Amino acid sequence: MYTLACFNFIEAKTLGIFDQFEIMENNLNPPSNICFCNYLNSLSQTPYKLRRRLLATWTPDQELNQVRLRSGADMKRKLSLFDLVALGLGGMLGVGVFVTTGHVARTISGPAVFISYIIAGISALLSSMCYTEFSIAVPVAGGAFSYLRVTFGEFVGYLAGANILMEYVLSNAAVARSFTEYLSGTFGVEDPNSWRIEMHGFVKGYNMLDFSAVALILLLTLFLCHSTKESSILNLAMTIFHVIFFGFIIIAGFLIGDPKNLVSSPGGLAPFGAKGVVDGAAIVYFSYIGYDSVSTLAEEIRSPSRDLPMGIVGSVVIVSFLYCLMGLALCVMVPYNEIADKASFAMAFQKLGWKWASHLVGVGASLGIMASLLVAMLGQARYLCVIARARLVPAWLAKVHPSTGTPLNATLFLGFCTASIALFTELDIVLEIISIGTLLVFYLVANALIYRRYVIVGSNPPLHILLFLFFLTLLSVGFSLSWKFEQRLWGLPLFAGSLITITAIFHYMIPSSRQDLEWSMPLMPWPAATSIFLNVFLMTTLKILSFKRFGIWTGLIILFYVLYGVHSTYRA
Repeated sequence: MYTLACFNFIEAKTLGIFDQFEIMENNLNPPSNICFCNYLNSLSQTPYKLRRRLLATWTPDQELNQVRLRSGADMKRKLSLFDLVALGLGGMLGVGVFVTTGHVARTISGPAVFISYIIAGISALLSSMCYTEFSIAVPVAGGAFSYLRVTFGEFVGYLAGANILMEYVLSNAAVARSFTEYLSGTFGVEDPNSWRIEMHGFVKGYNMLDFSAVALILLLTLFLCHSTKESSILNLAMTIFHVIFFGFIIIAGFLIGDPKNLVSSPGGLAPFGAKGVVDGAAIVYFSYIGYDSVSTLAEEIRSPSRDLPMGIVGSVVIVSFLYCLMGLALCVMVPYNEIADKASFAMAFQKLGWKWASHLVGVGASLGIMASLLVAMLGQARYLCVIARARLVPAWLAKVHPSTGTPLNATLFLGFCTASIALFTELDIVLEIISIGTLLVFYLVANALIYRRYVIVGSNPPLHILLFLFFLTLLSVGFSLSWKFEQRLWGLPLFAGSLITITAIFHYMIPSSRQDLEWSMPLMPWPAATSIFLNVFLMTTLKILSFKRFGIWTGLIILFYVLYGVHSTYRA
């Protein structure tokens, strides 16, 4: 034990010295001056560097102190619990209901879309609780990237961080394009493509240029560069209006709609069966990605240990309740097979003769989409900032502006990327790849929580915990594939029974430690194990094409890590 303690002390001192050398090196020899020959020589050492860096971890204390100093200035702690809940609501409200509900209700789940929201909401709630324990132990702006880096090492953290950034950029681009659809409806224009410019000769799905979406993203980017607190105030104003607006739609929908529409349509409440309900849950999960933005604000909250749990979990619970009511209201107003695929709520009111209400829906949805974009773009910049602190991407993206306290370079860079994608790409192309990236990250965080609680805090042998996580994932995949291919006679009972059995055995045989934890997930490992199962289950309902696109993206980010990331972090 004494030798181990001495080694840890020397290692910590060495890391501190290397940080000082890195600062001197950046001042004297900026990366742009490194010659190509040196880079080729560095590439020849890639296998050695991979062995050193793949599983390299940082402690929470190093993340909070040494790594955070690489941004130069600190982010300013100005946010309260009220700000957090408002940001969580603003980040989620608007995205799911106005972008995915109509499409899922019409083509995937039918009137049972509200049940899809319940399933996705339960999974999001469990994942949010996993986030909460980590966000208190590691209160830095990196969210899932930092949580996984301190638990499973650099490479797993990098994969999660890259997927989170992909998810944010694509979802923000998709949401910005839906802004055009609702804004055009506000002015009585039924075809949103009339506000877009068609480019002949471009591939279908990429041929409608949307300059309204680009203008919105650039405007919000400039606003976010100015101040987090002012952005929070703007979000609060839009969110208050938006919640009132949700209440109007729910009440009006139930008053003017006909409850018979839920069951009188062809096929009844669930025309596509239980499989359609679950498949719909995987798509509407896109609606819940806003809550993890709250965890990225840990460095800007006055009291992280007190406010983060209530801010994250509270916003997910409130949003899940509103989503279910909104989905129900839509299917009460219009039979599911008559729901418009785009701008569905506005079209539903118009179909019932409330044309003025359809214009109001356009205004409210546009504001909701602006609020969700504001929060998501706030979160994506902080993710990139912390990834740059780790030197996995160029260091200039980590810089925090000393006067505004915002990650200026990361905000501008991602704003440009999001605007470029929003200009060309249709919503349907990015929707499912967003869901698969989100589900994978939440799956990894749930695994990391079990490993942290039982190995890092509880001091159990790592092999036992890793074997449990492996078999838990394997059985979850088995159950999910049995469901997908309708092997329900033997597959479902076998895998479900095995899942419950190994989790119960693990619960009673492996001790869990909650010492030195300010807040901990109750009833472990059941909530985290259920989160793992649900994330795997929802992933397997997505189309093969989504996995192919995701595989291409994963290959590209691994290539970037091998050619750049591992060399940069090794040098740091």
